[in-house]
Amino acid sequence: MQFTIKRDYLLKSLTLAQGIIEKKNTLPILSNVLLEAKNGKLSIIATDLDLVFYDEINEIKIDKDGATTTSATILYDILRKISGNSEIKFDLKSENKLSLVTDNSDFNLLCLPTDNFPNFADDFESNEISFNKSKFLALLNKTKIAISNDDTRHYLNGIYLHTTESQNRTYLTGVATDSHRLSSSSIEIEAGKTFHPLILPRKTVFQLCNLLADTSEKVLIQTSDSKIQFKIGKAKLISKVIDGKFPDYKKVVPVGNNKILTVSSLDFVQAIERVITVSLDRKEGVKLILGKDNVKFSVNSTNSGEGNEVIKSNFTAEEMTVSFNSKYLVDIASEVEDKNLKINLKDPTSPVLVEDMSDKNSYYVVMPMKI
Repeated sequence: MQFTIKRDYLLKSLTLAQGIIEKKNTLPILSNVLLEAKNGKLSIIATDLDLVFYDEINEIKIDKDGATTTSATILYDILRKISGNSEIKFDLKSENKLSLVTDNSDFNLLCLPTDNFPNFADDFESNEISFNKSKFLALLNKTKIAISNDDTRHYLNGIYLHTTESQNRTYLTGVATDSHRLSSSSIEIEAGKTFHPLILPRKTVFQLCNLLADTSEKVLIQTSDSKIQFKIGKAKLISKVIDGKFPDYKKVVPVGNNKILTVSSLDFVQAIERVITVSLDRKEGVKLILGKDNVKFSVNSTNSGEGNEVIKSNFTAEEMTVSFNSKYLVDIASEVEDKNLKINLKDPTSPVLVEDMSDKNSYYVVMPMKI
């Protein structure tokens, strides 16, 4: 295998591949990235057995077809430290030695044969669904904030993707919850298309967000019984799905919360971030004292002090004091598109519904906490 490629093209793919590969592997081959030069293109594949990243680069000059696997981390670090837009010549000298040559540097990397690299069957249904990249990325960003980190309830360690119906339209809806908060967002689906409900793992969600952040291509989705495939331009991300049943989340979405707080989203976030600076624990509770035309934020930490701030707002009920995990509020308010937050309350202990007036297809639920 011999080929020449510009550093920037390969670095972009390897940056995404790095997120797939686990730092500690019992199988050495899983620390490697597969490089295959063939048919005028370079294929790059990385996997942790649950998640596969595949990319193609056409901007390449191939002198000799071939394939090998080498350490993804070492190759990534070399490329990072080579000057931008440099040309790199790759030459597979033997089954276990890959040579890299640039203007002023040369490297010899150890390799493992491609025979040991996992194979993945392409058994996806022909039914392919297309989504606008920006809308699909927004759905992921709005829902991922509530993904649980509690591995004992593995079915909460991802986003539940399923279809919902509203006003004779079909939507792809994403929902995540860690039992303290819940986030939901929906985007319209193509007419006549079907989508099998599944739970998309946390790692896949974050890698998919990284991939989508740097493209303008459409997202093409295919599913099988146990996997899901995302095609974005020449890149593919294939993931196993979580085997489990997502809880009936609709039961916890409050109905009839008629005490409405309306407040500037930006002022809300900035006030919380200022008062919480007195706390050593950023997840510590913040107390909200809701008045008719203002809201007071208060943090009182026994270890470090107290902070208070008042901002303008509108509240449709009698004064109420309610407390929340400060991080939950900041996460939600940061994803709301509208300049104002609409927070629907019932009492100081019941679940609260947060609406985005600029996105009627998204909402958030958060539980108050006792301080």
